[in-house]
Amino acid sequence: MNEMILLKLGELVLKGLNRRSFEDKLQANIHRRLNGLGQFRVYTRQSTTYVEPMDPSCDMDGAWEAMKKVFGVVGLSRARACEKDKDAILAACREYLDGPLSSARTFKVETKRADKTFPMTSIQLSQYVGGELDEFYPNLQVDVHHPELTVYVEIRDYAAFVHADPEPGAGGLPVGINGRAVALLSGGIDSPVASYMIAKRGVALEMVHFFSYPYTSPEAKDKVLELARLLTPWCGHLTVHVVPFTAIQEELRRSCPEELFTIIMRRFMMRISQAVAKRCGAKALVTGECLGQVASQTMEAMAVTGSVVELPILRPCVGMDKEEIVQVSRKIGTYDTSILPYEDCCTVFTPRHPRLRPLPGEVELAESKLDIESMVRQAVEGIERVRV
Repeated sequence: MNEMILLKLGELVLKGLNRRSFEDKLQANIHRRLNGLGQFRVYTRQSTTYVEPMDPSCDMDGAWEAMKKVFGVVGLSRARACEKDKDAILAACREYLDGPLSSARTFKVETKRADKTFPMTSIQLSQYVGGELDEFYPNLQVDVHHPELTVYVEIRDYAAFVHADPEPGAGGLPVGINGRAVALLSGGIDSPVASYMIAKRGVALEMVHFFSYPYTSPEAKDKVLELARLLTPWCGHLTVHVVPFTAIQEELRRSCPEELFTIIMRRFMMRISQAVAKRCGAKALVTGECLGQVASQTMEAMAVTGSVVELPILRPCVGMDKEEIVQVSRKIGTYDTSILPYEDCCTVFTPRHPRLRPLPGEVELAESKLDIESMVRQAVEGIERVRV
């Protein structure tokens, strides 16, 4: 039988009557990630999803790498299927795991017998396979507590499977099962991490980026599109809504107190993002804000910023320190792009002494000189949509 990939499900197995909808969404996401890698059969049995190649031309290495980034999977293994017979299982272990067995010094065999009609118990089968392997490989010693290699044998409905130690999966919930949100994507470290973390909770994303040409360069925009591309293996295909923001920032500089510039600017970002969300059916906004990191991220500032929208604002990074955010950024592959020295719109017209604890009344008074509805409408009408 062919090699296949076994995906162990995480939180999905705890769901009740709606568990099927989670499994269906996971399978749809898996099929999308496998597109272009060959013809695979994907099915779920007994809390395990099977990814089975249907012909030799399938790119198993590509499928393996893709499956590591599918949310909803907590562990995955490349496995060999065989007949549910003790000698067939032993032969599969010796053939499929010969390399790891030849190089390891200690090992054990762990059996899971989901098919209770199999004539041997889990312990009996582990003892049989382990004893035969111990005799065949002189380099091996049995160590049931801290083995260098664990040989896994799974007896399931249609076949037996053998594999070595599984690798951790992406965890979380299938993207899309918890609806859609709009993420504000800057060129920094935090917002891609926030997008990744909220996608891990099963949320499909639309991206909004605020572009202030000529104060921010085309290279800065390209950097953000690259960040979105780096997020697609985790989040699926993304649309980046590039908002022309120059006119708004110039008007704020002319008409608003300097110390409130950043707060008012972020309020406009929220208004525009909500307008995008309503267009695409999103139910929340996502930001990379981290409490106390900069002047606009005090509790008072975030309250004033968020008060102009009706949608909930999700801030997955709010309680993390910078080093934790950087670690996640490195893990998901966005860090090196995030630190490229291209400016973003938040650095344009930065006040020398920004207000740390603004009051709603003073901000609304400063905005009273502005035609807010018209400014938001013109920005939304000028949006460029880039499919990544």
